[in-house]
Amino acid sequence: MGDQGRYEVTVRGEDAGQRLDAFLGQHEALVSRSAASRLIEGGYVRVNGAIAAKRHTVRAGEQVSFEIPPPEGCDLEPEDIPLDIRYEDEHMIVLSKQADLVVHPAQGNWTGTLVHALLAHCGGTLGSLQGEERPGIVHRLDKDTTGLMMVAKNDRAQAALSEAIKIRAIDRRYLALVHGYIAPDSGLIDAPLGRDQRDRKRMAVVDSPSARQSVTTFRVLERYLAGTHDDGYTLVECKLYTGRTHQIRVHMAYIEHAVVGDQLYGQRKVKADRGLTRQFLHAYRLELDHPITGERLEFTDAPSADLSRVLRELEPDSMGRTEAGDEVFGRIAGVERERGER
Repeated sequence: MGDQGRYEVTVRGEDAGQRLDAFLGQHEALVSRSAASRLIEGGYVRVNGAIAAKRHTVRAGEQVSFEIPPPEGCDLEPEDIPLDIRYEDEHMIVLSKQADLVVHPAQGNWTGTLVHALLAHCGGTLGSLQGEERPGIVHRLDKDTTGLMMVAKNDRAQAALSEAIKIRAIDRRYLALVHGYIAPDSGLIDAPLGRDQRDRKRMAVVDSPSARQSVTTFRVLERYLAGTHDDGYTLVECKLYTGRTHQIRVHMAYIEHAVVGDQLYGQRKVKADRGLTRQFLHAYRLELDHPITGERLEFTDAPSADLSRVLRELEPDSMGRTEAGDEVFGRIAGVERERGER
């Protein structure tokens, strides 16, 4: 049906006049109008705090809230899944998420998630503001995106971290290897995202009332010459100003520079993807003020082994690093040296 959790949305003027099930069916957390109808019939949808019928016509300014319940028998149990923790105190954790790990329970992934691993590591000491199914979670990474994530160990920290993300006070940066040659050294992509109407598993740049503003900036770090089976590559650092589902992957594909290895939005050509079967996307940099103490925290995470292998293979085809590339790889090299000395 979609991700578990609780959601709230305010009806905008351009959405007024729609039936409630049609209005909710456009939400990114749901996969169809029929899924919205099932939630309404189950009493999981409220309009201005009151349970409403699916034939209700929404009006501008109304507050629509809904929750997606777990399937019957889906109790969260701790699971012994290894975690790569980079920082931990009584309030929060910063970890490096491995590939092939879903952050929280959802359709098709009711077990084996990061949440299950956190329950084993922390017991019941996790923030509860995102509901019983998402203890400690303040943001997500896609299943096959690796890198730095924050986890809240109490409600106070969870509220503060969530607010910091909302007001864009946390600096989150990603490494992405994309297809093709990007000429400018930097750029901004401001393109609204919504659910792809032809394939509900995908997001897309759309021009519709339900689309949400989405902004990504990028800096070129290194460019690579074209080969026999590809049109060259560009390594970029992406910075999120909004945190929409699949945002970087969709935005890069939109400007015709799909992320290498992306099985949903990319070329899906084995040789051009350098043998990767998951997107070359790594959350390598995280800067924030500690949610309780206010101390400035900075973390850098080197790319995982499969991504590093691709970069090594591309070295002979490098056209040279940019100034930004020297800066970023300098940070990464410093972190690798520190870890090697421990």
